[in-house]
Amino acid sequence: MSLAPELIAPDAAGLRAAARALREGRLVAFPTETVYGLGAHALDADAVRRVFAVKGRPATSPLIVHVASIEAARALVTTWPDAAERLAQAHWPGPLTLVLPKRDVVPDAVTAGLGTVGLRVPAHPVALALLREAAIPIAAPSANRFTRLSPTRAEHVRDAFSRDEVAMVIEGGVSEVGIESTVVSLAGPEPVLLRPGVLDLPGLRRAFEGGPGAHAAPGQHEAHYQPRTPLFLAGEHLPAGRGAYVWHTTPREAAHTVRLPADARGYAARLYDTLHALDGGDWAWIALEPVPDEASWEGVRDRLRRATARGRVTD
Repeated sequence: MSLAPELIAPDAAGLRAAARALREGRLVAFPTETVYGLGAHALDADAVRRVFAVKGRPATSPLIVHVASIEAARALVTTWPDAAERLAQAHWPGPLTLVLPKRDVVPDAVTAGLGTVGLRVPAHPVALALLREAAIPIAAPSANRFTRLSPTRAEHVRDAFSRDEVAMVIEGGVSEVGIESTVVSLAGPEPVLLRPGVLDLPGLRRAFEGGPGAHAAPGQHEAHYQPRTPLFLAGEHLPAGRGAYVWHTTPREAAHTVRLPADARGYAARLYDTLHALDGGDWAWIALEPVPDEASWEGVRDRLRRATARGRVTD
């Protein structure tokens, strides 16, 4: 049986080892406030291609590049409009990704051949310490197999990969935000919301609906964020068999029930962690109480819609 990736403490020695591994082209998983990321040296095309191979991720799905500061982000793009400065000052470090025209130094492997790159400064102290120690930009999608649940704990990553695939995982506790970042494109004349998250950005709506060619942002596949156990939004009836029901306002009879917070941010913070725990149980199905049709729940609704999509994509 393959060994799990090495678990590294987020101390000075651990961060030095992780930074060295990244500079050498190896893959390192690390915590962010959203979910754990599977990191590679963003300017090393071979290392980036290993991320796609290990995850089983299509080359049409671009990666987000994590940087330590606004100045580091500016160094990777050809333009930095006033809107980028305002959004970065307001939300960085934090769960916001900005898409901007890239410089040639950013490999096409990172951006799915697009002329734009998604950038963010993560808020997690371990992620920021790693970026500063490595002194490189780090391309990092969620540290999971393609279409599966995103990881919010180090053990989720270690359960998904072998040491041959991922050199190490930096321990950083449970991700506080719990779902992926909001993605906003500033590549055109007006800001466009490409992927909702927990941030409330009035006036911005998702513009990309998928289709052939490269995706404008990550997380755009119809089937995504899925556990192995059949998952669906509950209608009037629950299916036969021993199943688990996840609710936030109204409980229902099931072999096992889990209550999540009734506010959008609290729900998002616990969603993936709860689904990981249930996926490890012996349940025939997992059902979720539908969430409110309100702006603050847009990011959660997006994840649930993709997680319960028909025609599951296998790894």
